[in-house]
Amino acid sequence: MRKTIVGVIGGRQCTPEVEQLAQNLGKKLHKVADILISGGLGGTMKAVCQGFKGEGGLTMGILPGYNKSDANEFVDIAIPTGLGLARNVLVVKSADVVVALPGEAGTLSEIAYCLQFGIPVISLNSWDIPGVIKVSTVDEAVAEVKKVIKS
Repeated sequence: MRKTIVGVIGGRQCTPEVEQLAQNLGKKLHKVADILISGGLGGTMKAVCQGFKGEGGLTMGILPGYNKSDANEFVDIAIPTGLGLARNVLVVKSADVVVALPGEAGTLSEIAYCLQFGIPVISLNSWDIPGVIKVSTVDEAVAEVKKVIKS
């Protein structure tokens, strides 16, 4: 049976509020997805991995550099690419569905890749773009992820 992979994207740095949001999202996503994939670094990526792993989930990080040791401590499988920001394509293409949290240009590029490749993307207090499912709570985001996974 194929494992369900949910991607979470967002800023390398984040406010304490977004950090808490990401941790809660990770905890709740564990109930509907088998694997969480992210860029594997700090900020939003670290917080969501912490929440998902804390519930016993498996986390993967697609890293921009060449060193596995660059991954945050909550990444179970670190994949160093040496691709820099181009690794954003790998993050979203590996996912069945992606949740976007607040971020900057890197997050925006990942949303654009999702739209380009037809990967469902859910914006949780992030960019408001046509074609993106906009939600305002963790529970709404998880419900949308669940819908995508079941379809």
